[in-house]
Amino acid sequence: MRRRWLFADQLGPHFLDSPEQPVLLVESKGVFRRRVFHRQKAHLVLSALRHLARGNDNVRLVRAETYAEAVTEPVTVCHPTSRAARGLVRRLPRVEMLAPRGFVTAPEDFVAWAHGRDHLRLEDFYRDARRRHDILMDGAEPAGGRWNFDADNREPPPASLDVPAPPQITEDDIDAEVREDLDRWERDDGIRFVGNDGPRLFPATRAEALARLRHFVEYRLPLFGPYEDAMLAGDPLMAHSMLSASINLGLLDPLEVVEHAEAAYRKKGVDLQSVEGFVRQILGWRDFIWHLYWYFEPGYRNADELGARQELPAWFQRLDADAVEARCLSDVLAGVRDRGWVHHILRLMVLGNYAMQRGWRPGALADWFHRSFVDGYEWVMTANVIGMSQFADGGRMSTKPYAAGGAYISRMSDYCGGCRYRPQVRLGEDACPYTAGYWSFLARHERELAGNHRMRQPLQGLRRLADLEAVVEQEEARGSRAP
Repeated sequence: MRRRWLFADQLGPHFLDSPEQPVLLVESKGVFRRRVFHRQKAHLVLSALRHLARGNDNVRLVRAETYAEAVTEPVTVCHPTSRAARGLVRRLPRVEMLAPRGFVTAPEDFVAWAHGRDHLRLEDFYRDARRRHDILMDGAEPAGGRWNFDADNREPPPASLDVPAPPQITEDDIDAEVREDLDRWERDDGIRFVGNDGPRLFPATRAEALARLRHFVEYRLPLFGPYEDAMLAGDPLMAHSMLSASINLGLLDPLEVVEHAEAAYRKKGVDLQSVEGFVRQILGWRDFIWHLYWYFEPGYRNADELGARQELPAWFQRLDADAVEARCLSDVLAGVRDRGWVHHILRLMVLGNYAMQRGWRPGALADWFHRSFVDGYEWVMTANVIGMSQFADGGRMSTKPYAAGGAYISRMSDYCGGCRYRPQVRLGEDACPYTAGYWSFLARHERELAGNHRMRQPLQGLRRLADLEAVVEQEEARGSRAP
């Protein structure tokens, strides 16, 4: 049996043909030399590689500057998750590339579904995937008679969520070795990182990932649905699974994750509202984003339909949360700095919303998310940021810009109560940067958004603002300063 080369996001047993298959792992220092990654992301990846290699005679771990110099024998490899990696695989001699694994819907099935559609929408793909893979289906009908409980999953946060914390990660000597190596790389090799160091917060082994999966399904999944869009300053986890890093490392097969969730509904009576919402994220959104990365043209990541040309400010790139007075943005940026992770609504409606309002370059923002998050990869962030978060593709995969003012954040979080800004104020010293930024964004892009029926009501509100000119002037003067 030929040796299987596993990239660092292909570390689970579903990437092998048998448990006895010999494995090649490559630890490439050059990857970290080319880009400034979050320190905890680098730690997690290296720890996962080294944990898989330890005590396994079938695994050969090669530490090299580049992948090319490490692959010196005939190997097979599952289709990589980036165009650059696929190009490398195709250039290397004696490397056979297999079909992709680690996703639920096959590429040919996605292409067949997408062919001839003017707009690609998650809901349409998600229903097709549910039928195709018989997930949460009662015969030909969706379980419970509904495809989507999204409208029910928008509850504002309670004072607190009484759910136990996920199992703690216990670092070992491999983690200590990784930390020493990263320190040496920074000191001697000029390799730079961003963000604060550990302790490691995310699984680096399949056993750790399975423990997190079981705990989530047992304790947190029942509350996930109604509060999946809620935010609490004192609870960065809420009822979220924190499984994205494990799935994207390949430690968990997304299909097994979905099956665990469905079993909780079928066998334990967990509310369908929560189970469906979670399944939609994995079977629906995650696969959808993966396939869009390959289905859209390579130049998609340069899309800029709204003409957003501002560079990311230095305080944002450095994760300098202490420079920010707006409580929501400061707290979320601190979460990225300290954990390399915040949950999805914080990414979309605090980080992405602010960036879109300010007209930051979508491609640069996608790269920032890729480098700064432990679950970030090029395929993850391209359509997520370019299309969903920044609406830079003009609506090819989403129906409206996800722009909102301070009223949304006030309704869905507890941030505004302790903030120096007031969410209902758009002009003056107390003006919420999200509220003022929202109206300034609409004013700049009224022409581009005029034909979008979902934006008709906000644009009508825009035209009624007597102080709009002053608001726009105020936000232009704010520029790239931290709010």
